[in-house]
Amino acid sequence: MLLTALLTDLEYTLVKGVLHREAAAVAYDSRECSADSVFVAVSGFSVDGHLYIDKAIALGATTIILEKEVPVAADVTVLQVADTRKALARIAANFYGRPTEQMNLLGITGTNGKTSTTYFLQSIFEQTGNSLGIIGTIGTVIGNKQFQNKNTTPESLNLQQIFAEMTQSDVKHCVMEVSSHALNLSRVAYSSFNTGIFTNLTPDHLELHHTMEEYFEAKALLFEMTTDYNIINADDPYGRILIDRLHGKATKLLTYGIEQEADIQATDIHYFADHTIYTATTPKGSIAIQVNLPGTIYVYNSLAAIATAYANQFSLQQIAGGIAAVKGIKGRLEVVYQDEDSKIIVDFAHTEDSLEKALTTIRPFAPGRIILVFGVYASDGDSGTEKRLAMAQVAASFADFSVITSDNPKMQDNNLIISEIAQGMEACNGAYETVIDRRDAIAFAINISQKGDVILIAGKGHETTQIIGKTEIPFNEAEIVREIKLKAR
Repeated sequence: MLLTALLTDLEYTLVKGVLHREAAAVAYDSRECSADSVFVAVSGFSVDGHLYIDKAIALGATTIILEKEVPVAADVTVLQVADTRKALARIAANFYGRPTEQMNLLGITGTNGKTSTTYFLQSIFEQTGNSLGIIGTIGTVIGNKQFQNKNTTPESLNLQQIFAEMTQSDVKHCVMEVSSHALNLSRVAYSSFNTGIFTNLTPDHLELHHTMEEYFEAKALLFEMTTDYNIINADDPYGRILIDRLHGKATKLLTYGIEQEADIQATDIHYFADHTIYTATTPKGSIAIQVNLPGTIYVYNSLAAIATAYANQFSLQQIAGGIAAVKGIKGRLEVVYQDEDSKIIVDFAHTEDSLEKALTTIRPFAPGRIILVFGVYASDGDSGTEKRLAMAQVAASFADFSVITSDNPKMQDNNLIISEIAQGMEACNGAYETVIDRRDAIAFAINISQKGDVILIAGKGHETTQIIGKTEIPFNEAEIVREIKLKAR
């Protein structure tokens, strides 16, 4: 591709060099530069790409795009832009032929419920013979291929490459979990979203956004990018703010909920230990829905999927069939062991809101105690301490006994994290034990459980690794539970 074509719709200043030259590749990591590549110097949280311009040139980069005034002595083309992150997103879309303009792109944002909504949508689309690409927490799915992502929403260059692979594989629909980080850092800029879906907003990622208002505004960016539909949870307080903002916009607005009046509404809800049934009322009539997951949260997540499928012209029968076909979701209230004496559940709950919902969902169907195994993943600043105390308060209020342990401490002081959670438990008079090693903590919970008890292992869910320091070690909780139970026989 010629550099001039790559720069289409990009505002820039030519600092030096020529524009009529080859742009064979694009990179934001200097180590990935090759002959005639374009290097975009992005300022990250810990690494500044401007410091690696010389390395990029040494590896073959002939065009440098920067936002800082950095002297470049080599005989290359240098362009200056206001924001290299946005420039990377524009260039990436151009390089891969603007693939999102050729597909039906659905974006889901919110604190909780994104992944399960994705599963429901995948099932609805597949039940009707439509291939649905997926980008999110579970990784990327293109047809029969699945691979992991470094982030829930990949960096813009990687993201546009994925979109291009989908279009090449004749995948005409894609659902993507859109994180607040991705919106804030322009990873999804210049992606053409047909539909935006908002699930809810509860405290999380405040080490980046600082306040709930900032967090909300980051999420709200998605709904300025949509062309066809915005689908909003009418029962969520921040959802109602969005609804007020979006009234009168060209994009159609569709609401869903249980308590507030909504376009797609759940009524006559009946909860069971392993499923929920309700009636979904829509502008085109009502239909019985069975969700093979327990609890109110999955009513909301299935409603989000129903509203999205409705907007995409699926029949009510097709929608109900797709929801019912989901028999379970890995790491979401997943029963990994059960016998006549006990039940052990793994769940991704890693915020105070999701943990409370998991515990209150389990409570009506727990004959004995709820024993909770949990930690709080590493986060920076005061928000880290606040989150630990908030999680402790939920644990003390809704579990009978808690085992406090590790959850991806990374480079932080694991003992300090656990100590702060313990302080929160004591302040709330919660019964607990601390066991630093997470495997040992699971074993401890199993050993102290009695007939009728339910053990909830929270925080990691579908994840199969644990990050301690800079080391990522295998850690599959379902397998660990089965190993411990096998040894105990």
